[in-house]
Amino acid sequence: MASASGLRGHGVGCLLVVVSASALALPAAPAAAAGGSATGPEGQRLTVSRSSGLAAAGETVTVTGSGYNTEKGVYVAFCVDNGAGKTPTPCVGGVDMSGESGASVWVSSNPPSYGEGLAKPYGGSGHKGTFSVRLKVRAKDANTDCTAAEVTCAVITRNDHTRGGDQSQTVRIPVTFGTAGDAGTGTGGASAAPSASTPAAAGTTEASGTGSGGSGGSDGSMASTGSGLALPLGLSAAGLVAAGTGTWFWARRRRTGTTPAN
Repeated sequence: MASASGLRGHGVGCLLVVVSASALALPAAPAAAAGGSATGPEGQRLTVSRSSGLAAAGETVTVTGSGYNTEKGVYVAFCVDNGAGKTPTPCVGGVDMSGESGASVWVSSNPPSYGEGLAKPYGGSGHKGTFSVRLKVRAKDANTDCTAAEVTCAVITRNDHTRGGDQSQTVRIPVTFGTAGDAGTGTGGASAAPSASTPAAAGTTEASGTGSGGSGGSDGSMASTGSGLALPLGLSAAGLVAAGTGTWFWARRRRTGTTPAN
């Protein structure tokens, strides 16, 4: 029949095994989705809810803007970035003149008659126009491939067709993609890399994510993903293992009749 001390030692050993296994089984903290933001030539502020690691097959993101001139309508779209001073074009999915595809959104408070009911009006007035729209972003269509080498694509705003080559509201947020099978995890795959630094007149960008980039992001440098939970979880697991190990050694000394030296 096992002694009481032997049973205690056996129990502590089992506890140590359970604690260690539990610590190893702690789930990794999930990566946070990263958005991005950019500032336009007249102080406009453009933000996208996700700008890095999007699924190449397509994802819907939220795009918000502030500080826009409400006298000038803009398109919100996902287009090839041709560099400073040049209109971002072509756009993946083309111009959505039906308002149904979600590939682009026309924002205007005073559109031509044919645009009434199609264009979404600004919030605010003057140079404090705001908007918030949903945009479908995918890596390619029949005419444009944003994963091709030397092709840079971005979520953009640009003045609508009534303003021709006016670039005063052109703002860009570069976007990266994961592989076609990813659900926006940002693992592997090709990307629409951000272009080299762009003058402020064409829209400056800044990172708004934490960790690696992203998102995005954010414009000029991609926002990153990461989580503040990973470190606390790791420290908690280490503490549990240490506590279990100390208890096991204490029980072993009790069983063998030895005492630690002072």
